[in-house]
Amino acid sequence: MATDTLPEGFTDMDVYLFGSLLLIGGVLGFILNSVTVATFVCVPEHRNPSNFLVVNLAFADMILSVNGFLAGYASYLRHWPFGQQGCVYHGYQGMISVLASVSFMAAIAWDRYHQYCTRQKLFWTTTVVITSFIWVMAVFWASMPLMGWGVYDFESMRTCCTLDYTRADWNYTSYMFTLVMIYLTFPTYIFTTCYDAINRQFRRVHHQRFNTSLPLFVLWVCWGPYTLVCLYACFFDLKYIPPRVRMILPVMGKMSPICNVVLYSYGNEFFQGGVWYYLTGQRVAEPTPNKSN
Repeated sequence: MATDTLPEGFTDMDVYLFGSLLLIGGVLGFILNSVTVATFVCVPEHRNPSNFLVVNLAFADMILSVNGFLAGYASYLRHWPFGQQGCVYHGYQGMISVLASVSFMAAIAWDRYHQYCTRQKLFWTTTVVITSFIWVMAVFWASMPLMGWGVYDFESMRTCCTLDYTRADWNYTSYMFTLVMIYLTFPTYIFTTCYDAINRQFRRVHHQRFNTSLPLFVLWVCWGPYTLVCLYACFFDLKYIPPRVRMILPVMGKMSPICNVVLYSYGNEFFQGGVWYYLTGQRVAEPTPNKSN
């Protein structure tokens, strides 16, 4: 590493720190989410439509964990070893996983609303349609920069790749605002309406099953600051934001697979029993939603 040039605005310690965070986050996120997938495959009684959404979220986050791991590996090398085309594919892979992950979180919020508030069970046909639609849309919108609407390029440390927000032209601005509307504003609306209704239901039956404000909080903590910088770039010069700060934000986003698996798998009362059984061989009683008064 001593022969490589440090990226502008970064010290040797910065590169090691960011690289270590990305490597640890990538490995841990991949392992934790792979347990979720293995639970669904190996525990038959937990193979139901609702849990299928959770597993697809885990799979999307596994892809993002691999993306983060590659960025961490490149950070230790102090350069991106896979060339410009590899950078484009890295950004493309990361975008697919992020868009799919946010979409599945919104789908889980909608499903939880029906689990707790309407008592309508999700059918396999509906789940397959929703899942297919989410993946197709994620691939479609992530493919736009490959076709000229937006550009994938290096992040500020030049060891990972994403949508190039330094090109503050109409091409970038229109694409970014479209993504924000579809993949942040609309999911935020779903989170808010569904979890508010669930919270009212919990108060009605006097049984708080989980923290209904946590899912939206996690979404915004992981991806909100990064999105704000991307929007800031549409109107203002990024030179006022230090490169280190601009690098912290995507690293926070790449930690989302760990937050998601804890929240939606290990913290999900309808899934955590399967995880426990898969890891220990001990069964736990399956909870049932309380009925309205």
